[in-house]
Amino acid sequence: MRLVNIEKEETPRMKRRIVIAAIASVLTLALAGCGDKTAEKEIKLGTLSGPHAEVAEVAAKVAKEKGLNVRIVEFSDYGHVNEALAVKDIDVNAFQHVPFLEKAISQRGYKFTPLGKTVVFPLGVYSLKIKDKSQITDGMLVSVPADPANLGRALQLLERNGIIGLRPGAGVHATTHDIKKNPKHLKFLETDSAFLGRSLPDVGFSVINGSWAVKSGLSPAKDAFLLEGGDSDFANVLVVRTEDKDRPEFKVLQSAFQSPEVKAFVLDKFKGSVVPAF
Repeated sequence: MRLVNIEKEETPRMKRRIVIAAIASVLTLALAGCGDKTAEKEIKLGTLSGPHAEVAEVAAKVAKEKGLNVRIVEFSDYGHVNEALAVKDIDVNAFQHVPFLEKAISQRGYKFTPLGKTVVFPLGVYSLKIKDKSQITDGMLVSVPADPANLGRALQLLERNGIIGLRPGAGVHATTHDIKKNPKHLKFLETDSAFLGRSLPDVGFSVINGSWAVKSGLSPAKDAFLLEGGDSDFANVLVVRTEDKDRPEFKVLQSAFQSPEVKAFVLDKFKGSVVPAF
C-alpha cells in the first residue's frame, strides 16, 4: 500500500487559490472604493440664513437626485461669506449679485468667477409713515444699505423714481457723495442691512434688500411702495474660486438652482418677494 502525503500535494493548489482570492478581493475593494467616492462626492455651499438658505435647500435636493451632495453652510451677514470661499472653508457661495462681487474683488483681490444666475431679491422702499413717494416731506431721514454695492443699487432706485439725481456715470457703485440733486433735502443714514428693517420706526423711509425685508417680516410685493422689477440687473449668482470654475460638480449645482423645482418653490413660497432669474 502506497501512502500519499496529501498536505504536500494540495499546498501548491491552495497557494494558487489564495493568490486568486486575494487578487479578486483587491479588485472588489477598488471598485467599491470608486463607487463610494462617487456616491460621497460633496461640496460646501455658503449662503445667508433665511430665504437664501431656503432656496439653497431645494436646489440641494435636486442636486442630490443628480448624484451630488450639497452641504449648506449658513452665515448671518454678508461680510464673511466671500472670505470663507477665499480660504476654502466652502466651495461655492450663493448670496450676491455681480456688482457686489465686483466690488469685493476690487477691494480684497479675490480670484472669483460668477457662474449662473439664481434669483433676484427685489430692492424695495418701505415706510411706517408714508405710503407713496408723493408723501415724502422735506428733510426726511432715509436709511440705506451700508455695503457699497447695495448702496449704489438703492440710490439708483431712488433716482429712477425721481427722488434724487446722481452724478452722471456714478453707476452701480454710487455713494451719497454722488447725489447732485436732492430737492427734498433728504438726510441719508447708512445702516447695516440686517438692521434696516429695525430702523423703520426712526426714519421716514428705508431702502431694503428683499432678503432682509423678508427676515424683518415685510412682504416686498405688499409692503414696499417702490420696488425693483423682475428684470433687475442685480440677479444673484453662484460664485466659485476661478481655479475651480470648470469642476463638473458646479455644472450640476447650477442646473439644480435653475431647475423647474426651484422655480416653482420660489414662485409659490415668496409670492413675488423673491423672483427667479432664469
